Amino acid sequence: MEAATKSATPVVSFDTSPDRYKHWKLTFDGPVATLSMDVQEDAGLSPDYKLKLNSYDLGVDVELADAIQRLRFEHPEVHAVIVTSLRERIFCAGANIFMLRGSTHAWKVNFCKFTNETRLAMEDASEHSGLKFLAALNGICAGGGYELALACDEIILVDDGNSAVSLPETPLLGVLPGTGGLTRVVDKRKVRRDLADVFGTVAEGVKGKRAVDWRLVDAVYPTSQFKQRVSARAQELAATSDRPAGGPGITLTPLAPTITDTSVTYSAVTLEIDRDKRSATLTVQGPEGDQPSTPAEILAAGDQFWPLRAFRELDDALLRLRIVEPMIGTIVVKTRGDQGAMLALDEVLIEHQHHWLVREIIHFMKRTLKRMDLTSRSFFAFIEPGSCFAGSLFELTIAADRSYMLDDPEHDNTIALSKMNAGPLKMSNGLTRLETRFLADPGRVEGVLAHQGPYDPQEALEAGLVSFAPDELDWDDEVRLAVESRAALSPDALTGMEANLRFAGPETMETKIFGRLTAWQNWIFIRPNAVGAKGALTAYGSQSRPEFDFNRT
Repeated sequence: MEAATKSATPVVSFDTSPDRYKHWKLTFDGPVATLSMDVQEDAGLSPDYKLKLNSYDLGVDVELADAIQRLRFEHPEVHAVIVTSLRERIFCAGANIFMLRGSTHAWKVNFCKFTNETRLAMEDASEHSGLKFLAALNGICAGGGYELALACDEIILVDDGNSAVSLPETPLLGVLPGTGGLTRVVDKRKVRRDLADVFGTVAEGVKGKRAVDWRLVDAVYPTSQFKQRVSARAQELAATSDRPAGGPGITLTPLAPTITDTSVTYSAVTLEIDRDKRSATLTVQGPEGDQPSTPAEILAAGDQFWPLRAFRELDDALLRLRIVEPMIGTIVVKTRGDQGAMLALDEVLIEHQHHWLVREIIHFMKRTLKRMDLTSRSFFAFIEPGSCFAGSLFELTIAADRSYMLDDPEHDNTIALSKMNAGPLKMSNGLTRLETRFLADPGRVEGVLAHQGPYDPQEALEAGLVSFAPDELDWDDEVRLAVESRAALSPDALTGMEANLRFAGPETMETKIFGRLTAWQNWIFIRPNAVGAKGALTAYGSQSRPEFDFNRT
């Protein structure tokens, strides 16, 4: 199934804007925005499939992610979002099956990962930004379509005698709802296990009053009342928001990196690729010159304000590594710049963290660092003289799988912490990276944060803030061998190992979703019962029935 029958990897850009959307319409009515799905069948990323019945591919979800981001930054006056469809009697049929069938395994998994992150961004906006989402299901809602609805705060289903919600992946395709469907059903909507078991194995789904009784939706209304009830409920949700009554917001302009065969260069981020060694160097340049220090100045700077600009570039670089560079396994993370300027900027963020725009910037930084946590690449932080691993940028060190700090008495080389390391940038497990690092001794977190001034290499090593501190004689050999030895290991084993080690501590709905994607969906997507010559995903849409190996494993 894999190599010979797969389509070529589509060219993907994560840079879009509402005037270029092909599949979504974004409209505004005071504090309520409506995000309407209208997928164009012939506008998929590949000509090998048609996006029928509002089914989606990665391109559709890139637009959705962009719309959510713009609602947060460009439209502070919007307090609630109705997510619906412009297709009559169709909300969304889920991920396009023929796209999945024709994709490589890596593409399928990265597609699911991105859609998960997009839906989690919706939930993050609801929890932290006062932006509420209401799913208005005006027709059939299956698979990934229902997973999109599950990411909303509330779900209203039209009661027309036909429309139902369903997660048909198991009975129809021999796979799982890959965008957190099963997890959200029981963890978020708190559907009973026995009812969820029936729901997950009935391809036709559940509709009407039963969908409400089983907690699969919040309300159903007949077609004659549907739009009015949705509008009224959206206004009620909007009234609960603490977002500003009006604008202005800021405009998110294109990043426009310079791209060559071996590098991607942004204003503050550079990605250098060494394909022979299957590695890359990701360098972040810290803030330079005078920086805005008040909300008014930050608003005036807009998307050029360093924390937003640099982390947008970092986010794009991470996505490029996932989708465009599947053979690059080890990422060396470096920084450059003035630690003092970085720490001063962190103070500004903390001081004004309750201002709507600063709040959005901090949460975007948090989500970008989560993107790094969830990227199946090995990250090694190299801390050298001239580095700027301080405060927010120090998070890159403790997000990395290992860190190496050069100990050369002839050259100053330090790291530093700030209040940004103490809570605003939490991981998927609900803990800070310092709390996760010091699970065995939580008291050490307060101690390292209370440290006065920067840490030199030996202090950082003794405090447990870095992995190794080689001297100038051993540095070159040690870091070279670290990268080379990593490249010799099994990528599959590394992905599993890193996913296990990165999220120590408490389990959350978010860690469950990604842990299950990494393990269960990764495994199920390569099993013959799903993708073999007679597997369910392969047979879908043909005249043949799937044939299963009924051994339980």
